[in-house]
Amino acid sequence: MISPRVLIQTMITLASASLGLVAALAWNEAIKALLKEWLGPDEGVKPLFIYAILATAIAVVVLVLLARMASRVGGEAAIAREAEG
Repeated sequence: MISPRVLIQTMITLASASLGLVAALAWNEAIKALLKEWLGPDEGVKPLFIYAILATAIAVVVLVLLARMASRVGGEAAIAREAEG
């Protein structure tokens, strides 16, 4: 039988992932619209690479900030474990 604690932790994990996906898709659309406004309606390769670089830079900054926050509260960040291993 599944313990209530494991069930609740699993539900929190799934809800967090789902809400994170929704937020990521919203940001995806916002950034694409912003680039289209800045660069014009050109649908070439250049806007796609600019978007990919921008999305990667944002992801790196957010992960570094989250890792710092985790270390401040005494938690262990996944990024630190990857770097150590």
